[in-house]
Amino acid sequence: MKIFKKSCLALVCAYAATSASALDLLQAYEAALTQDATYHAARLAADAGRENLPQARAQLMPSVSAAFSRNRNLLDTISPNSLGQLADSRANYPSNSNSVTLRQPIYRRYQWAQYQQAQAQVDDVNAVLDFSTQNLAVNVAGAFFDALLAGEQLALIATQLENYRTQLDAARKIFEAGSGTRTDIDEVQSRLDMSVAQELEARQNVDYTRQQLQVFVNQPVDSLSAVDVSKLELLSPVPTSAEAWVERAEQASPELRVLRARVEQSRFEVEKARAGHYPTLDAVAQWSRNGSENNQSINTTYESRSVGLQLNVPIFAGGGVSSTVRQAVANEAKAAQQLEAGRRDLSVRVLKEFLGVTEGVLKVRAMEQAVRSSEQTLLSSQKSFQAGSRTRLDILNAQSNRMVALRDLAQARYMYLMATLRLKALAGEADIAAVAAINANFQP
Repeated sequence: MKIFKKSCLALVCAYAATSASALDLLQAYEAALTQDATYHAARLAADAGRENLPQARAQLMPSVSAAFSRNRNLLDTISPNSLGQLADSRANYPSNSNSVTLRQPIYRRYQWAQYQQAQAQVDDVNAVLDFSTQNLAVNVAGAFFDALLAGEQLALIATQLENYRTQLDAARKIFEAGSGTRTDIDEVQSRLDMSVAQELEARQNVDYTRQQLQVFVNQPVDSLSAVDVSKLELLSPVPTSAEAWVERAEQASPELRVLRARVEQSRFEVEKARAGHYPTLDAVAQWSRNGSENNQSINTTYESRSVGLQLNVPIFAGGGVSSTVRQAVANEAKAAQQLEAGRRDLSVRVLKEFLGVTEGVLKVRAMEQAVRSSEQTLLSSQKSFQAGSRTRLDILNAQSNRMVALRDLAQARYMYLMATLRLKALAGEADIAAVAAINANFQP
């Protein structure tokens, strides 16, 4: 047990910097909320989409328009006089026209359906933004854990290299003393060479995973806060049944909210199409003032005021309206089927992540026991080697098994934490509080 604790401590010290500049998960998520370009684009798209509602509302509000014109008219007239001769005359006069029109829609089925559709469009863009926020939490956590795991794997390989170098030095000394074999040296050298190649690959993976995280936070990632094993609590999901999580997800999932909003948009698209069969009715008030309207009214000004109703009745449009209705009905049915497909797919993914959490608890505990067993096997092999009943190859195998167990344990912990966050994301709960709860398991 002491060997296990010392090994874990050595790995943490070798991998995670203990300076105050180490980035933790919560800091990474908060930075991504303001720095991630994809998420920023989603926020701007939501801002643009929300403008559909005031634009649709404006179609139901009164509209006022004014028109002004000033003209200089030159009129040449050629006509016969009383003697039968052609006489021409020229008139040069100004004309003007001023008008103000107020229009208030009273009955416009198309615009009313468009307004209701705009409300569904706003629900859509808000749900898409919520979905992007949930995805950002999952993606940042995934990149963060990938970088942590890559660092731990590098630390494990570095420890393995040190062990192999020690074993190689000991094998050479024993061989030179005349009691060892060349096979022991070759076996250790082979594993040492393989570990050197693995170390190069692991270093590249560390650089790559940190670069992935840097894309989200838009800042250099020099060191990361490591998991504090003493703080890590392995908890089953609450509520404890998959059915309850499925129900929660169906009610609050941003994905389903998007699909429901699109069903509503399709329904109002049908209403807009059917509006082509209905008349429109507006109240219109107009004031106009015209001067010198034509050559018969030079220097004459007319002023008129009118208030009334304007009714437009569609009679026949060649069947285009009926075709548009059929098309909209088909699109509405398609949206409803997409909603049902999304609901079914969501239930499967919720079940997968629920099992990932519950089984993750068991897997982490099993891997902790596997590490303890591998530590004990290594210790026994070392003692048996000293007693002459084990070979150096047995020690090498025991060391390799121990490193594999440590690697799998680290991976199991991150998989458990990721499953926890993904489960909350599917239920629309992967907010900053959820990230902070996971971040509580990390070193300060």
